[in-house]
Amino acid sequence: MRSGGKRIKRKKSVKGGRDLKARVNDQIREKEVRVISDDGEQLGVLPIEEALRKAEEAGLDLVEVSASADPPVCRVMDYGKYRYELSKKQAEAKKKQAVVEVKEIKLRPKTEKHDLDFKVRNIRKFIAQKNKVKVTLRFRGREIVYADSLGMELLNQVAAVLEDVAVIAQPPTMEGRQMVMMVAPKS
Repeated sequence: MRSGGKRIKRKKSVKGGRDLKARVNDQIREKEVRVISDDGEQLGVLPIEEALRKAEEAGLDLVEVSASADPPVCRVMDYGKYRYELSKKQAEAKKKQAVVEVKEIKLRPKTEKHDLDFKVRNIRKFIAQKNKVKVTLRFRGREIVYADSLGMELLNQVAAVLEDVAVIAQPPTMEGRQMVMMVAPKS
């Protein structure tokens, strides 16, 4: 049975990169730690009580920056400022990531010239946006007989028209009743 209180939502940690949580002050359970002062000077291996005292004297926090080292490395710093700067770096890195989408254009062996030109124009638009394009040529019924001749000819024609802006990432291959070719922007 639920109590009348509010539900608490827990924030999930940021995916990728370093987690924003580190052990701070009394959360550090080691007996000895390697301490680095707030100005970057190595203070050496100290007992945890002395390291906490030095951090308190400086009016800052003792933050464990490398738990896997032996002994663990701790730094005297402002933990709130550290978390803020770390989150800013992660947001900046995420902003700079290029997201490449795969767009798909579907054709048929009997696609007329005008329709083919229209689809090629769309492929050019997708390539200009730095996306990959999957060109699918679908065969119905007895059209499959012409896969090797008509199908290859049509996809090679599309590749030739796009030669100036794109490269073929995956040459035409049969996948069941369809022929697939992947086109990527030139770098």
